[in-house]
Amino acid sequence: MTADEMRAARLVAEAAAGAAPEELPRRLCGAACEGLGADGATLSLLTDTPSRQLLAASDSTALLLEEVQFTVLEGPCISAAASGEPVIVDDLDHEPTPWPLFGANMREKLPQVKAVYAFPVYFGDYVLGTMDLLALRPRALPEDAVRQAPEVADAVAAALLPARRQLLSGMEAPAWEPTEDIRAHWFDTHRAVGMVASHKEISPEDALALMRARAFRTGRTLADITADILGQPRNESGL
Repeated sequence: MTADEMRAARLVAEAAAGAAPEELPRRLCGAACEGLGADGATLSLLTDTPSRQLLAASDSTALLLEEVQFTVLEGPCISAAASGEPVIVDDLDHEPTPWPLFGANMREKLPQVKAVYAFPVYFGDYVLGTMDLLALRPRALPEDAVRQAPEVADAVAAALLPARRQLLSGMEAPAWEPTEDIRAHWFDTHRAVGMVASHKEISPEDALALMRARAFRTGRTLADITADILGQPRNESGL
């Protein structure tokens, strides 16, 4: 790539270099949006497992995009994490997608989002998450931006490398901002899954499936269900 084509990755590296530790993931999202011309971005790890971890979301729309995908367990970021390949949805209104639950939820909850772009984030040879970009207009990212996006994802991974051990242990939520969002979409979900698994004497995967089913049945997010479980006695969780 030329120096101009590396601009987006350079913006991410510069944002990381000047960031306070608690601001790092959110600043990475902002730099990715600026460099690639997206309207929102999220970063998440281990997207297709009970240990899924939200690292940052640029705004409430991006956060809801992640909530939809993790609740229904399908969508561009799930596919990108599983395949290790970029997933491009240029026009949600007119392009058929292989994710019926994702499509229905997007039309209901985020009709303003017209395009979604998911790129795997690699640590070495392993895909451990995704960078999701959203746009409020179809075909928002030109070909050169899509071509640059994997380099941006690599720059994101490099910026997060010092926190790799903490990310993979999942033992405690980091002090990243906004704190409430990080806890609700990381550490608190793990706790709720563990409580349901213990109470029902089932596996964490089955516990998470029960929580997802309740979210889907009630039209709420998995974060809402998590808050219910953690705020109630175990026999009143509704699962």
